[in-house]
Amino acid sequence: MPLESIALMMVVAFFVLVLTGMPVAFAIAAVGFVFGFIGFDGWLFELLPSRIFGSITNYTLLAIPLFVFMGVMLDKTRVAHRMLEVIGHASGALPGGMALAVILVGVLMGAATGIVGAAIVTLTLMALPTLLRRGYKPTVACGTICASGTLGQIIPPSLVLLVLADTMNLSVGSLFAAALIPGLLLAGMYVVYLLILAWFNSADVPALDARERAAMGTGQLIRDLFTSVLPPLGLVLAVLGAIIGGIAAPTEAASVGAVGAVALAALMGRLSRPVLVDALTTSVRINAMVFFVLIASQVFALAFRGLDGEFLVEAVVDWIPGGVYGTLLFMMLLIFLLGFFLEWIQITYIVVPLFMPFFAANPEFSPVWLAILVAMNLQTSFLTPPFGWSLIFMKGVAPPGIRTVEIYKGAIPFVLIQLLALGLIITFPGIALWLPEAIGW
Repeated sequence: MPLESIALMMVVAFFVLVLTGMPVAFAIAAVGFVFGFIGFDGWLFELLPSRIFGSITNYTLLAIPLFVFMGVMLDKTRVAHRMLEVIGHASGALPGGMALAVILVGVLMGAATGIVGAAIVTLTLMALPTLLRRGYKPTVACGTICASGTLGQIIPPSLVLLVLADTMNLSVGSLFAAALIPGLLLAGMYVVYLLILAWFNSADVPALDARERAAMGTGQLIRDLFTSVLPPLGLVLAVLGAIIGGIAAPTEAASVGAVGAVALAALMGRLSRPVLVDALTTSVRINAMVFFVLIASQVFALAFRGLDGEFLVEAVVDWIPGGVYGTLLFMMLLIFLLGFFLEWIQITYIVVPLFMPFFAANPEFSPVWLAILVAMNLQTSFLTPPFGWSLIFMKGVAPPGIRTVEIYKGAIPFVLIQLLALGLIITFPGIALWLPEAIGW
């Protein structure tokens, strides 16, 4: 049997195992080992230890556990919860003000954590009951929270960008700089949508009750802005500014962010031994998942290359009409569909490397621009019914009265907004490339 046929069977077997419910990391490794031994008796796996060692000792990837801990620490100490309360009161007089506060907190949480699951769960637990209690339409409340929580996919320091930098051999600073404007553009488009909704149907997004606003005086509100909003915002801006400005390496800036999160929690009186233990335990679990998938993907990638899978991909690319842009659209569609079933890290380590040789041979494609398109696409797939991971995360912690169909309906307008933003970045690459070029990356 030709090796390319075995490689095709390998891909099919992987998806079959995933659909049966097997954990993806185990499915990746199992398929790689089984078909590797079928195709070349496993002798190529002698290279596996050196590949794994080279991956897990990558200095850039050390930033992942540090950024994870920074985000989890801000979550467990309820710093984000307090931020939402204060910003919500500051914008409460405006119809849709609390929803706008959720968007802003989503931006800050995305910059602080980069972990979609953690952001969705946190925002759902602390914002959804608040929005419903204040009369927000359930579909609008659910859609706003899901969309805000997924901003961590594109707003630096996103874990997606860190992994893409490793996979595509790109500078982390250049990707962070390139993602900043698209991320803020997307958040701005969410805000415009909510303002339009408030203009035409304010009953769906009512303003904060006047008595509730009066309960917190102007002086207290200003003090809370300085004590509860500006410190975490300053921490995030300092970390990102150091990376994008080239002052510190991503790992160095991440370590400062992790220490800063602990110091911030201590200064705000929210640090305790149980909180610290909980944050460390959660961080270990998240990081174990990320690096286990990284190691398992090395088995899959080595076997796929040994089975001449690259030639199979080249044949598929030659079959796609439309040249390089047809291939780009095909890859975007494939990533979008795979996002229904797979986590972003599996797609990043399995699908993206398959197309990289083709795009590397076409100098008209900027790899930084391509990485931002992939990150934005992965974010869109998180919101798409019926299998979007953000929707599943929300349903798992939403109050019993929230129906699944309400979560789906609420997400659809934001999916359309994300697709519009993706189309704008494809049409106008300068949206992503202007800032890194302006600062010399």
